[in-house]
Amino acid sequence: MLFCACRAADVLNAFVGLWLVPKYVDPSELGAVMPLTSFANFFAIPVAVFANTFRNELTSLSVNHEFGKLKTLMRGVFIATAIFLFLAIIVARFTLPLFLERIRIVEGSLGLIIIAASFVSAVGPVYSNALQTLKKFKEYSLINMISAPVRLLTMLVAMPFRALTGYFVGQASVPAFSIAASVFSLRKELSIPAEQYWNRNTFKKFTSLFMVFLVWGGTTGFYGLVESTIIRQRLPDLDSAGFYMTTRFSEIATYLYGALIFTFFPFAAELAKDRKAQNKLIIKATYANIAFCLATALVLCFIAKPVLTILPHGEQYAEYWWAVPWMIAITGLSSLYGFYTTAETAASRFSFLGWAIPLDLAYPVLLLAVTGHGYFAGFLPNSWTDFLTTHNIYSLRTMLWWMTAITFIKSVACLSAMIIHGTCRHPDRMPKEIPI
Repeated sequence: MLFCACRAADVLNAFVGLWLVPKYVDPSELGAVMPLTSFANFFAIPVAVFANTFRNELTSLSVNHEFGKLKTLMRGVFIATAIFLFLAIIVARFTLPLFLERIRIVEGSLGLIIIAASFVSAVGPVYSNALQTLKKFKEYSLINMISAPVRLLTMLVAMPFRALTGYFVGQASVPAFSIAASVFSLRKELSIPAEQYWNRNTFKKFTSLFMVFLVWGGTTGFYGLVESTIIRQRLPDLDSAGFYMTTRFSEIATYLYGALIFTFFPFAAELAKDRKAQNKLIIKATYANIAFCLATALVLCFIAKPVLTILPHGEQYAEYWWAVPWMIAITGLSSLYGFYTTAETAASRFSFLGWAIPLDLAYPVLLLAVTGHGYFAGFLPNSWTDFLTTHNIYSLRTMLWWMTAITFIKSVACLSAMIIHGTCRHPDRMPKEIPI
């Protein structure tokens, strides 16, 4: 039921991404959608981290039917969101105009809207996690089915006036509706009086966990922001727009992953003390997802080009059909990293951050070095600048090779960690975990 509900919503979302957005957003600006989203998500990292920090705690409170404390915790999330949103708007007031100039966008009304859209998206999982834990799958499925038409109707009304602004208004409408609907679905559980939750021990317990997620979320956000910005800033407008269109197809490959990861977390948490069993679960989920991605890529190899041709401005995007199966392959390979880190987080193990954070920092730094070496002309040896010029990112094909390389390295790191941890039979031989 959950899978069918999500896929019904995905049909409408696919229509929005493949038809509605390219219909109203000019090809010269279409490639800016993803970096703008990454920019807003970067500012919303504190809220996303706050929600992620208390994910396990929400599960525990819901399972134990401590709804008074759950109510207090949700209020705390709203208060934190309001504070972080206020600070983000102040910072964005000075930084967003510079960013818009870099990605060749002049629409000044985007600031507050994209920040608000990202913030409500970040806080939404708090309520979906509560529905998940309480096994309210019927309510969750219904919310997912209705949210897609809400997004579509909002965009149909807003985008004809100002395309990019209307797009982000539509993006914000989905999590806003989901939060309101989730609160309504939880009205019975949240009708009881709030109970004391915050105290010195609770604050101390979660401060270190918050910092762990903040560092991880910050490096991941920096990774995504640099990657999407370079695609927009360094490549021609048509290449960046072509990349956006190909990712709309590659999102089809995430449909199964989205359904699996929703149910994966509680099962991974149950197997937290048995690494071998948990690793088997990770491998099975990854195999299933990769098989789905391969089947999707095979079909789209034959139909991507003719489908692109019939879309708005499709004659310009059809030449990028070859990137569709490539992006799907990257998406499928990256699912191993997603399942592995979710399993480790469910078990409150964070030693993987010892290699994940350096990789998430090294990749964007290398991208910036390769694409921005011109700023250091005269300071670097000529042999270095000649090498960087030769290996610069001038095309979408070059960028996809970089994305493939980092995804492959992360997958190898996950497999290596699973093998190492799976062979450790004694607790005293296990790698040290971050103390929480």
